[in-house]
This record gives sequence, structure tokens and C-alpha cells, in this order.
Amino acid sequence: MKKIISMVVVLATLVVPTVTAQKINAESFTARMEKSDADIANPKKASKAATWINRAKICQEAITAPTKGLYGNGLDVSMLNVILGVNPTSINGDIYSYEWIDIYTKDKKVVGWKIKSEVVPNAFNIMMEAYAKAYELDPNTIAKTKTSVEALNSFYTELGAACLNTQNYKEAIDAYVKAIELQSSPAIRKVDPNYYFFAGQLAAYLGTENVQYFVDGEKYLSQAKDLGFTDEQGNLFYFLFHCYYGQRDADKENIVKAKNILLEGIEKFPQNERIMEGLIQLYTSKDNVGDPAELVGRLDKMLSEKPDNADLWFARGQIFFKLKNFDECINSFLRVKQLRPDSYEANFYLGYFYIAKGDEVNRDFNKRLDSISSQEEYQAGLKEVSKAYMKALPFFEKALEVRPDAVDCAEYLKQLCFRLRDEEGVMDKYNKYNAIYKKLKGIQ
Repeated sequence: MKKIISMVVVLATLVVPTVTAQKINAESFTARMEKSDADIANPKKASKAATWINRAKICQEAITAPTKGLYGNGLDVSMLNVILGVNPTSINGDIYSYEWIDIYTKDKKVVGWKIKSEVVPNAFNIMMEAYAKAYELDPNTIAKTKTSVEALNSFYTELGAACLNTQNYKEAIDAYVKAIELQSSPAIRKVDPNYYFFAGQLAAYLGTENVQYFVDGEKYLSQAKDLGFTDEQGNLFYFLFHCYYGQRDADKENIVKAKNILLEGIEKFPQNERIMEGLIQLYTSKDNVGDPAELVGRLDKMLSEKPDNADLWFARGQIFFKLKNFDECINSFLRVKQLRPDSYEANFYLGYFYIAKGDEVNRDFNKRLDSISSQEEYQAGLKEVSKAYMKALPFFEKALEVRPDAVDCAEYLKQLCFRLRDEEGVMDKYNKYNAIYKKLKGIQ
């Protein structure tokens, strides 16, 4: 794809002298809209679907004018003046500002844009009203306008992605919602639930800024769910939880809704750490959601019906880790490893949890230091600490064997072996894993 884009840039550069500058004539759009206003005020003309289709066409052209000719993911900035027909009014770092649009770049390539102002104010709503009126007057125009409506739908989905790439989340939400409205129109009549999800998750993210976004996010995500949308990780449930929980001050019932959506999510996606963290947050908060033991009980009931479900054991281990019950956490993950012996995650997390258990043994030992009265007792205590940490070693080693390029795992092994370097044979392991870590990190 990069080669194709590069060729396009080169070819476009070669034909610069013949390019017609694509400047926006706002006065022309204003004049055309004034004529359209006069036409729809004329009862005879207003009774014709063509009058309203023409009005919609003017608005559509005005909507797409600021980005005409633009595309993201590789357009060279040297082409901007050719495409837009004017120089930028200012350049602030990687942002090229024009009268109607800000264009975001990286390494001199366009990555996205944000439309700053409308050529025709309220053009989208005027256009949708015009299409609706045309369809009312002549249903046959629905088929005739399908191509135009689909093109504008593509415009807004692309605008949403462009705004998302540049972290202009409010504008991205607006673009996705407009795409949904177009897809809901008689010309398409098929809404892609992905766009409800995109808008909903962005609204959930912005909810801490304004609670209305939580309200909107709940609406969009619920609509995505009702349409059967499910992302691979099940994060829809996590974002819905945030939208409900963010509205708890308005209605305490939203806490119950937040809990229920997470319980539904964890049953369908038991390995989703975000959902599990949300549940633990709820069950350990001051909102009187319930005793954490209730959550464990729910999982144990599910495991009684599906004892070989590794994802459920994974979720159970997460709960106990958050509750700092390392023994039950480790027991759960040992079951995961039994079911999936070559799982990187099972082996890595067992190593990680055994380190946490070792830290706990080490803290207990340090608390007893003042009461230790002999060197033998002191050495025995150190031995117990080392023994606890040693249990992590084979699991990290297995994890690195499964995934030789796992830098984090190599780093844990290096640090763990250095701590246990006085144990027999461990110093050689330290040298081995230190060399692997350096190689993976590109350290000389």
C-alpha cells in the first residue's frame, strides 16, 4: 500500500501545472441556498421532489467541499496546496491550518483532519430534511439518491476515522452519529452497529468531562448491543459499565445496571481483564454493590457447570489477585496451566503471582526481624523467602520458551535470577537471561 501511495504522490507532482485549484466559493454556496430558499417558498416548486433533491445536493457539496481531494494515511504535505488551492493560514508544528480545515500530519504525511467551520451553516440537518421531503413527495427518488447518500456516508465514516486518528473525539462522535443517521435513511436502511460502538466508546471516554457524554454513550452502546454487535474482547460491556456508573449520582439504580452489565459481560468474556477490574472496583467500593465473596460464588457456580473452562479459571485468579489472596490466585492459574500447558499467559502470570507471593513472604520476614535471636533463625528465614521466589522461575522460563521475543518476560527472569543469584545454578541462568534481554532490547 505504501508503494501505491508513493506512486500516486509522484504522479500527482508531475501533473501540477494542469491541476485546477479547488478553492471554496462560499459566496456561491450562499447564493445557491438563497435561491433554494426562494424555490421552497414557492408552492408550485415546493411540490416537486426535484426542488428538494437540488437543495440536498447543494448542502452535500458544501459539506464535502473542505476535504475534497484529501485522503489520509500517506498523502504528502507537498500536495496540500495543490489539492486545496491555497497556502495554509498557519503551520503549528504538525498542524496545517486553513480557513475551513485543520490538517494533521506526521513525518510530512497527512494522518487526519478536523473541519473547523461549515460552508453552509447547519447543512447536514437541512440536507436530511430535504431528502425526507423529496421521499415524501416521490418515493421513487429514494433509489435515485442512493448513490449520493452512500457517498456522504463514506465521507462521514472517513471523517470519523480522521478525527479519531488525531484525538478529536467530539468531532469523531459527531461524524459517526451522522453516518448512522444516513444509514438509517430510506436510501440505505441498514445501520452498521460498529458506528454505534465507535461513538459509544468515545462518549464513555469523554464522560468524565461532561456527564451528558455518559448518557449519550449509554444510548449508542445499547443500540450497538441491541443490533447484535459484539467486539472480540467484549469491551462493549466495559464501556457500558462506565456509562451507567458515571450516571450514578443522577439515579442510584444506575449502579445496579453497571453491576449487571459487567456480570453479563464476564459470563460471555471471562478473560476480559477490564470487565473483571470493573467488577472488583464495584464490589470493593462504598456503593454497597455486594460482598466480593458473592462474585467468587458466581464464578464458582459457573465453574461447577464448566470445570474445564480455562477462561473462567483465569477470571477467578484475577479476582483473588485483586483481593490479595495469592494462594487462591495461584491455585486458579495452576488450573489454567493444567488446561493450557503451553499458554504464555498462564505461565507468565503464574510467575508473576509467585513473585507477589514471594513479596508477601519477604514482608512477613522483615516484620519478624526484631524478634529473631540467632543467625540460624535469620538464615532459615532468608531461605524461606528465596524458596518462595524460586517457585516463579520455572513458569517464567516456560513462558519465554513459548514466546522467545517476550521482552517483559526476559526482564522478569533477569531480575528474578539476580535476586536469587546465590542459589545453586541460578547465576548461570542470570547470565543467560540477561544476554537474552539485552539482545531483545538491542542493548550492546
